[in-house]
Amino acid sequence: MTPRLDVVGLVVSDMAASLAFYRRLGLAVPAGADTGPHVEATLPGGLRIAWDTEEVIRSFDPGWSRPEGGDRIGLAFACESPAEVDATFDSLVEAGYEGHLKPWDAFWGQRYAVVLDPDGCGVSLFAAAT
Repeated sequence: MTPRLDVVGLVVSDMAASLAFYRRLGLAVPAGADTGPHVEATLPGGLRIAWDTEEVIRSFDPGWSRPEGGDRIGLAFACESPAEVDATFDSLVEAGYEGHLKPWDAFWGQRYAVVLDPDGCGVSLFAAAT
């Protein structure tokens, strides 16, 4: 059998804050999950996304420490249009999340923006430029 990507995992310092951010991006996170140490949601197409608290990670990897100095992995959310990139970025910033890169028309043909999730991870928003 060939291994297949099945889960994208995020290590979070504040489960409720992280889930609130990703719910605003449209992920169907189970209700009542905000206090759980491990949460999963299945995405369209079957891929799963999972959140684990830092405490859970340290429970089986006592030497684990929070990464510093930049993203190691990035998540990117496709939007329907350049206007949706702008509106989603604005909505997240207005809700108190940090806008890292304001929407711009990238040279590779997309409207692109980056917002930081509650743990400081860059989350990209993009759509084909018109």
